[in-house]
Amino acid sequence: MSYEVLARKWRPKVFGDVIGQEHITQTLINAIKTDRLAHAYLFSGARGVGKTSVARILARAINCKKGEPGIPCGQCQPCIEIANGSSIDVQEIDGASNRGIDEIRELRENIKYMPSSSKFRVYIIDEVHMLTLPAFNALLKTLEEPPAHVKFIFATTEPHKVPITILSRCQRFDFKRIPVGKILEQLERIAREEGIEADQSALALIARESEGSMRDAESLLDQVVSFTGPRIENKDISDILGIIDRDLVLECSRAIIDGSPEKCMEIVERIYTYGFDIKEFYRILMDQFRDLLISLVVPESDLLNTAGSDRTEIDRQAKKAGLEKLHQSLNLLIAREQDLKFTSHPRLVLETIIIKLCRLGEVLSFDDLIGKIDALEKRLTALPAGELNRIGQIAEQGRGWEIEKEGDREAETTDEPLGKEDWDGFLKHLASKNKAMANVLKDWHLVDVNGNTIEIAGGGNAFSSSYFDDSERLDKFTHLCREFFEKDYIIRVVNAPVGIKTSEKPLEEKDGEPDKKNHSDLPQPIQDVLQIFQGEIKG
Repeated sequence: MSYEVLARKWRPKVFGDVIGQEHITQTLINAIKTDRLAHAYLFSGARGVGKTSVARILARAINCKKGEPGIPCGQCQPCIEIANGSSIDVQEIDGASNRGIDEIRELRENIKYMPSSSKFRVYIIDEVHMLTLPAFNALLKTLEEPPAHVKFIFATTEPHKVPITILSRCQRFDFKRIPVGKILEQLERIAREEGIEADQSALALIARESEGSMRDAESLLDQVVSFTGPRIENKDISDILGIIDRDLVLECSRAIIDGSPEKCMEIVERIYTYGFDIKEFYRILMDQFRDLLISLVVPESDLLNTAGSDRTEIDRQAKKAGLEKLHQSLNLLIAREQDLKFTSHPRLVLETIIIKLCRLGEVLSFDDLIGKIDALEKRLTALPAGELNRIGQIAEQGRGWEIEKEGDREAETTDEPLGKEDWDGFLKHLASKNKAMANVLKDWHLVDVNGNTIEIAGGGNAFSSSYFDDSERLDKFTHLCREFFEKDYIIRVVNAPVGIKTSEKPLEEKDGEPDKKNHSDLPQPIQDVLQIFQGEIKG
């Protein structure tokens, strides 16, 4: 007896065997039980999700002579003939090779005849979108008013190519991609029944690679078993199918979150040496950061493209990175994808992007910032009463501090129409529109105005210096400039001039306060928080 591949051997025989399409199978079962069968159905969806299998089960269910309604027995003559493809009452037609008007005319002539041994004549047309327009037109009248003994079942992966006149004459069912978890459960069941030894992580790798197609997953498993025999290991799957090792992806995302460009460069070197497709790795890396973000936003959902032990590592990495960094990282990956798509040096572009991702660690996430403020509060409350009073006196006398830069006036004062006074006025306007952005810009400098181009430079603070790396913030800032100056300006972020340095001298007197107070004895994180948020320390 010839070998039967897993995809055929494990093809669903009844509606209950169909995985991930319960919304369709239950509807069809109810229609059979209540005798509300339509004369034409259209099954649409991705490859390998069960469209043709459900069509064959439906043909058997409506023609079965012994089974219960909606459950074919598999033993009567119609069930056996339909299962082995010998039934003359159920014809499966390939729309790609029988796409002309002559074939449809022949079909129209044949449907006049009554079924030979079954209750209905069923025509299953696969890839129906491949029919020509004249063929569709020839089918219209027959499809609208077919004989009572005829049922049409159309299957397609591209329903948008089917004329609307055909769609309106059919009951349409959209098949969904099968979740990774359900594919993994089926692969584990197949492995047990077939005597295949495989770790859950190995089967999860196959399930993820199938992209929601059960048939693809079973075919990939068959291919791997043909090489390895009954025992499968992760390394075998990566070598045979050319799939990028999942551990390598997890290792790369971990290095990015840890801010280790050295480790990332080592991983890129391994990817290049192993011969993996750089662009495919980039796509998988985007999916990885998407999973990290989803695990924080909706941790209990089934939206993750992962299963098994990988979930624990993803949750750990996501919590360490924080929501803000993951969001910025994914935005950067999406924005730079076009660069990688058209470059002739994908490795160079990938290295540049990964190094940039590592640098995003210098930006504090909102959660990190709140954590630092909480830690600061605990440290201050733990200080002795005398020390706490001394810090309180410093805060009272130094209220409203701003870190000034030497040479600010020289950098901001230009001969252009837009001068320091205009810039100060804009900052006041900005404070009324976006307080957070205005606080950050107090540490920035107006460097130059050249025509319709405004050049600004970031301060020395790690939080604020990369504030406009986010394109959404820069677009918002440009819009507010246009709103205030009533003129379109191009904003350029440049390096601070050499002469601009953070002042290390005592702050100037403010608002007529007689005493000059120096807060340089406070820890740098406290100074940064006071500066960005205009904070004060209260005893």
